[in-house]
Amino acid sequence: MGMNVYVFFVFCICVTSALPTSCGSFEDLQPTCSFLAPPARSSSTRGTIIDISHTYREDLPSFEEDDGVGVVIQLVASIANGSRANQSFLKMGVHTGTHVDAPSHIFQEYFDSGDHVDTLDLYALNGFALVVDVPRDTNLTAEAMQALNIPNGVERVLFRTLNTDRRLMWKKQFDSSYVGLTTDGAEWLRDNTKIKLVGIDYLSVASYDYLIEAHVVLLQNKDIILVEGLNLDNVAVGLYELHCLPLKLLKSDGSPIRSITAVYVKDVLSCNLVATLC
Repeated sequence: MGMNVYVFFVFCICVTSALPTSCGSFEDLQPTCSFLAPPARSSSTRGTIIDISHTYREDLPSFEEDDGVGVVIQLVASIANGSRANQSFLKMGVHTGTHVDAPSHIFQEYFDSGDHVDTLDLYALNGFALVVDVPRDTNLTAEAMQALNIPNGVERVLFRTLNTDRRLMWKKQFDSSYVGLTTDGAEWLRDNTKIKLVGIDYLSVASYDYLIEAHVVLLQNKDIILVEGLNLDNVAVGLYELHCLPLKLLKSDGSPIRSITAVYVKDVLSCNLVATLC
């Protein structure tokens, strides 16, 4: 929300399991999914890398702003003007573009206790993640969450929504009609899954009408990490290996991140108890 790069760059890497690139519903997944460690990778398993973070540009939307982020990088020393080297200054909020939220973003007591981005759980930020296509006619309500049939055992989920279809992250003016979690949707996710990381394709995981309430639900126990502003334009529904490393910023309630997906030609993970994904 309002929520992430000064040359502050975080690395999020999603590596696809050699699952098909076109997937339907997840109803064919068994109710329990236990992930096994992927085998060692060789050069023969490497494929295309897809960047799922947005470029930090002047017309990138900014929360509740009409004119976008504005100038992000300013050249303060230039070889052309006689300096020994080029040097730029980076100016932006920590909740700009693709970014993560810390518990201190919403709770003053967590801000006072130091629950900032430098304390986020690296285990939660790294591991297998499910990219889910959300029905285009709804916010992320409890009913919508239940209908997605997210398998037991999934700990990280990235929601691809109508926001992607509408290309909202490519429009300078902030749009409050974006799709996000309602309060009951956030409660359902917290109470009925083991999810530790939630990602979405606009500036807030919470819908505008439930902005604070849904954030409170997800961040109050400090065990769910929010990743916002993802670029899921070219990411198929499926299971990925996600690596997300926020900048180690002291006393910061958020951080910009760099997210990429690396597509693998061969299977790189096994999930026992899964019959088929697609």
